[in-house]
Amino acid sequence: MKTVAIATLGCKTNQFESAAITEQFGRAGYTVVPFTEPADIYVINSCTVTARTDSETRRMIRRARRLNPQARIVATGCYAQVSPEELSRMPEVDVVLGNLEKLDTTLLAEAPQDRVADTGAETTFSPLKLTSFAEHTRAFLQVQNGCNTFCAYCIVPFARGRSRSVSGAEVLDGIRGLVDQGFREVVLTGIHLGGYGLDLSPADSLEGLVRRILNETELQRLRIGSIDPNEISDSLLELCAGSSRICHHFHIPLQSGSDSVLGRMGRPYGTAAFTALLERVVAAMPDAFIGTDIIAGFPGEDEEEFQSTCRLIELLPLADLHVFPYSRRPRTRAADMPDQVPPALIKERAARLRAIAGRKHEQFLQRAVGGELQVLVQHHESATGMVRGVSRNYIQAEFQGSSADINCERRVLVTGIEQGQAVCHPME
Repeated sequence: MKTVAIATLGCKTNQFESAAITEQFGRAGYTVVPFTEPADIYVINSCTVTARTDSETRRMIRRARRLNPQARIVATGCYAQVSPEELSRMPEVDVVLGNLEKLDTTLLAEAPQDRVADTGAETTFSPLKLTSFAEHTRAFLQVQNGCNTFCAYCIVPFARGRSRSVSGAEVLDGIRGLVDQGFREVVLTGIHLGGYGLDLSPADSLEGLVRRILNETELQRLRIGSIDPNEISDSLLELCAGSSRICHHFHIPLQSGSDSVLGRMGRPYGTAAFTALLERVVAAMPDAFIGTDIIAGFPGEDEEEFQSTCRLIELLPLADLHVFPYSRRPRTRAADMPDQVPPALIKERAARLRAIAGRKHEQFLQRAVGGELQVLVQHHESATGMVRGVSRNYIQAEFQGSSADINCERRVLVTGIEQGQAVCHPME
């Protein structure tokens, strides 16, 4: 039986697509093995958000060739979509496939030459039907792809194309199928999730989709992926606060705490609006986990603009930060901007932001001590008798339990915080 190994870099959407590719290979009779083992086919599902992820893709390709010099090596994903010629020049690569082609197992296994279609020409998007998922208790469902925003720093619209949404009926069918398989939680994902439904006829919205999921499925826990701040309405917040089935977990990208930098980035909001939004989130859901994205060293960012970002982050009710050192990406407006920040200074600023992130996360966790959590159990360690899982507000938790707790939601009391997770006592 032939074997295939898949490496995934980047976002939740890439992870979802790799899970779907894995499932398709399994149905085609392949055995899926870890990427660290010899395989007949290696698929590297790449990311191109930064130069670092490009470098990591190339490293994974070379590693695959060392593992099996006779293997078929397929480079795909966003790096392959945007810069296919770079990957094609690598002697280790057998074929380069774009983001559309990677969803065809026959092409992954047999395509004799590179194929990279224009994602910008795509106007519709249909989901892959998953029948299993690696996490067993939580599934990711991709409901949207592409982005029309074209922020100055971002290469994603070039890699993923225009925004396309899955019809509400297809999404509901997908969720019902996952529930039937035993999944307790589904995470809605997309490249530009807040733009869901605007391309459909008749037009829909993320809020409308969420309402249908609550009304027309038996899903126990719904988690919503990243949403831009200008796309979170008061009615959506009211819906989230009023439902016991929607997880109080939000990822709301800020990118910079300086209004002048946000203007150069082309972001359609300011710091005052962002601050007011987070205040409304916390007022409606005091336990909410709020994460954000921050770019360090965007072109022209001076010390005062950076300090504005640090001051704002310290004040905001954030639980975590994803810090991205600015990376110059071809075809983006920011790549040609003057006053590019030196790499050493970008690295230093990113480190300072990550230090703030660590403090903010610890403060959020400490506020949970003495309170209750609803934890979906994912793992059991027979040697210690401890089980681990994730709460509705995205706190990693552990407590004494058994294998029977896996894929069940347990009510626990938080007694302390150790190594970034909640130490708990079961209450039932």
